[in-house]
Amino acid sequence: MAQSVPLTQAIGGYVFGILQTFIRFIFRLIYGPKGERVPPITDPILLESASSLARKIRSQELSSVQVLESFIRRVKDVNPILNCVVDERYDQALKEAAEADALIKSGKYTVEELAQQKPFLGVPITTKDCISVKGMLHTAGLYERRDVRGAQDADAMALMRKAGAIPFALTNVSEVCMWWESNNTVHGRTRNAYDTNRIVGGSSGGEGCIQSAAASPFGLGSDIGGSIRMPAFFNGIFGHKPSKLVVSNVGQFPAPFSAEQNTFLGLGPMSRFAEDLRPMLKIMAGEKAAVLNLDKDVDLSKLKFFYQESDGGGRLISAVDPDLRQAMKRVAQHLSEKFGSQKVERIQLPQFRQSAAIWFANMRDDSGHGFAYQLGNLERDINTYLELFKWLFGASKHTFIGLSTAIMDSTQCKHGSPKYDHLVRKRNELRTELQRLLGNNGVLIYPTHPTVAPYHNEPITRPINFAYTGIVNVLGFPATAVPLGKLGSEGLPLGVQVIANFNEDRLCLAVAEELERAFGGWARP
Repeated sequence: MAQSVPLTQAIGGYVFGILQTFIRFIFRLIYGPKGERVPPITDPILLESASSLARKIRSQELSSVQVLESFIRRVKDVNPILNCVVDERYDQALKEAAEADALIKSGKYTVEELAQQKPFLGVPITTKDCISVKGMLHTAGLYERRDVRGAQDADAMALMRKAGAIPFALTNVSEVCMWWESNNTVHGRTRNAYDTNRIVGGSSGGEGCIQSAAASPFGLGSDIGGSIRMPAFFNGIFGHKPSKLVVSNVGQFPAPFSAEQNTFLGLGPMSRFAEDLRPMLKIMAGEKAAVLNLDKDVDLSKLKFFYQESDGGGRLISAVDPDLRQAMKRVAQHLSEKFGSQKVERIQLPQFRQSAAIWFANMRDDSGHGFAYQLGNLERDINTYLELFKWLFGASKHTFIGLSTAIMDSTQCKHGSPKYDHLVRKRNELRTELQRLLGNNGVLIYPTHPTVAPYHNEPITRPINFAYTGIVNVLGFPATAVPLGKLGSEGLPLGVQVIANFNEDRLCLAVAEELERAFGGWARP
């Protein structure tokens, strides 16, 4: 499976690596030591998983109001530092929490019936500012939408509400959710709880941040190029991108341009604790949950574990950090020791080197619309060059990276061109190879990202690094970002993503739970 990298590409990668080292040195000089510290976690309620809180609420060990008040206090403590929350509905949420407590005390349902019918009754939940929550902001970080509010809940949030969860806050995103740092001209920039000089990722960056800071029990994210998994990785929490078309995308803005793009986008669960992902996904998938067999036990001893340490040298993509390579080796060693070395195999699929090109090509469609149309609120293409000129003088309401991304998007291959057809074939070949490799009892463990969380604005100098996650979207497979407990040498979270075949999400989630037991999962910032 291994294949040598062409000499010119190897030289280019070497030069790019030297440039990245120099740029990192400059950013360290600019930012200096670590940023402001977040207040320590002193309330034990904040250290419970959403599933544990649900159990304690319905058994009346805790009240929903008590739990919600704890998380509201925590948001108020950390948000002035982190800027992860952009809207709230505390008063309405507290009323709904009191109603949940009254229902439990009424005795109308047994504890067992509540667990079955409303498994997250009374548990506070958050989501990002692009997934509609009735009455809350629905801007997607676009200035033109700064006053838009959700007319109704997105399908996934409606299902979580039906299961008893109570939305209480909304979190920050990148501009129209198409960049991997959460910063926009509506709400500003979100900062990482482990080091406020670092990014939280995007576009579900505010969601990853609020959870890593223990200011929300769990939440919903969306992912078309890694927008759940990168923030989960940078913030040291769990995040799952489901198999294609399992969870409804209705209520997400911007909406996909085509039926195929809709298969790339996935709404999914995010939490500090792996045990929350499975019940959340079961709820969010609704009637389609049946195809996932989430209640079926996974015998890890019968799985095949494949791992790949890097993409093999993709053009203009950073080399994998030494800390992350070592983390991957520790994961492989643990699995070998527990399940047998014959079950664990190191591989190198050369097609991963073309991940970025494959993602960009497959995102093209016959609508004729691109990122400039999204920046125009799905009503018109903006004039990106004019807006960039205005930005130089502080007169544009768009971000520099939003405009740059639109310009870069316009230079990619066109739908139906020979290059497009070639890269679609490449995707199909890789998809077929992975389906054959993984079958119904295999997982691929792969870096979520080649580096730990960069400094603010640093992604502009390494924009294609998202390809480690983006490739999974166009393949349509499920993937779970898994934090690995102990922080790296820079005091930032380490992790991997676990990929499985179509509708084998339960394998990803079972491996995530195993790695949490082995390495500790989320670490307090």
